[in-house]
Amino acid sequence: MNRRTDLAVESFNYKEISKGIRQSERGKAFRITEISIDDDSYIESTGKGKGIYITLEGDNLSKFSDGYDNMILEFSEELEKLIPKGDILVAGLGNNDITPDALGPQTANKILATRHLRDELSSDDEAFLTSLRRVSVLAGGVMGQTGIESAELLKAVCSEIKPSGIIAVDALACSDISRLGTTIQISDSGISPGSGVANSRKEISEKVFGIPVIAIGVPTVVDMYTIVSSMTKCEPDKSIPNMIVTPRDIDRLTERASQLIAYGINLALQPELTLDDVKGLF
Repeated sequence: MNRRTDLAVESFNYKEISKGIRQSERGKAFRITEISIDDDSYIESTGKGKGIYITLEGDNLSKFSDGYDNMILEFSEELEKLIPKGDILVAGLGNNDITPDALGPQTANKILATRHLRDELSSDDEAFLTSLRRVSVLAGGVMGQTGIESAELLKAVCSEIKPSGIIAVDALACSDISRLGTTIQISDSGISPGSGVANSRKEISEKVFGIPVIAIGVPTVVDMYTIVSSMTKCEPDKSIPNMIVTPRDIDRLTERASQLIAYGINLALQPELTLDDVKGLF
């Protein structure tokens, strides 16, 4: 079957779970599935290499549910487990001018940048602010806008500021339309920007950068061939041009999903802050 997806939960048949793959489930605000892969032997067949893949499935992220605060807190707790100590660079990948691809830049706009505070604030009155973890934020656009690959831009920035890790946020593709706009994936295996829409760029991962890279994404698109394959169990007619499909409320989805992710990142990076503190910042 023709299945294009960035989600680990859609890449493996759990009825035929293979050696070197472990799965566990938990969660309250979300239904959380964690998949751990011991080596890179599944890259060719699934596109998923060694690492931990945490999938959080819940209500439509375009709506403010009654459990919204609990969703933020649970997402933050899952993310915090993967974040290394030290300075962190948060990268918002994608094109802010194309709504289904704007998740990364819109998330970056809501991240608390603190790397500069120790240099600019020195009085005792500002001791709390200067005690926060040093965080840098970058949303550099896409190669079509800048002529520079995201990986190249991040490498140049990392060589200057030398972070201990990178958190990269990007829009994803899924194959099950029920996961469109309802799912968040966290992974420590890195990311290849644009892979979900067959526009793969240079990999952003620990083996390339030499520091941990945590990838966060929400499926905002699914291609028509994949929908046809999933619903009919038949191969689509390739004489018909393929199309990328996105939810009707994609503007609201991108806005609210980026807010949830940004709040969760801020809490995970700055445990001194409360959820109310984070909400009051933006």
